[in-house]
Amino acid sequence: MNAKNTVFNIKSTINAGGRLIDMSEPVVMGIINNTPDSFYAGSRKQDMDAILKQAEMMLAEGAAILDIGGDSSRPGADEVNAGEEARRVLPAIKAILQRFPETCISVDTFRADIAEAAIAEGARIVNDISGGQLDEKMFETIGRLNVPYILMHMRGTPQTMNRLTDYQDMFAEMVDYFSSKLYQLRQLHVHDVIIDPGFGFAKTIDQNFELLSRLNDFKILGLPVLAGLSRKATVWKTLNSSSNDALNGTTVLNTVALLRGANILRVHDVKEAVEAIQLIGRIKPCS
Repeated sequence: MNAKNTVFNIKSTINAGGRLIDMSEPVVMGIINNTPDSFYAGSRKQDMDAILKQAEMMLAEGAAILDIGGDSSRPGADEVNAGEEARRVLPAIKAILQRFPETCISVDTFRADIAEAAIAEGARIVNDISGGQLDEKMFETIGRLNVPYILMHMRGTPQTMNRLTDYQDMFAEMVDYFSSKLYQLRQLHVHDVIIDPGFGFAKTIDQNFELLSRLNDFKILGLPVLAGLSRKATVWKTLNSSSNDALNGTTVLNTVALLRGANILRVHDVKEAVEAIQLIGRIKPCS
């Protein structure tokens, strides 16, 4: 099915802790990693002053959501234990909300217990790279907490995903994956779901470009779509550079994602993403 030629009824708002986030126009999610090993050094903020400074800058630049993570999901990353993840994430959420109480925070975790503790500290959204596959309690927890859930596509774990890139029909298999997960979530009365195709997670560079070209086709699911391309290897390996030099390439691919219907851009560089949204918003659709 070609989504570009079909009109879909796309859910455009989510209820994040009593606050409606309108995604009829795209919004930006800023990445803050309290980790020593996330793939982009600029996102690593390991003391509270640096975390608060980054949060202040991202909010001032127009981020609608801040995504706080404490366990790197880069390919081959060492997994941290739950206690260490909690030590990294929970104080950061608390400190940001004390300083900036209206902030909408998403917690980037695949652990149900961390998700629940983060929501108790004031986070409003759960962003799970594993789509519930790495913790069987996650879906039940999301249903009980009644919070928005970012459902990402991944195979395996960050340690094994690069070996799991064989697909017969990648798009069809991903739609089946999402449809199955959405059925489970809806049985638990979870209705505020955001789809994340998982760029770079069990996909080759060529597959990531194929995925980007078909991003709009995920609208058949009737849900907002998040694009997370920021400074990833798809950008810098294609350009033979590095993640530190990948801002321009990221902006190009974010622009393509917007033209392909992305509702959320998850980024390290908020200002540039907001500007891309503003400029794309001035382009009138072809009649």
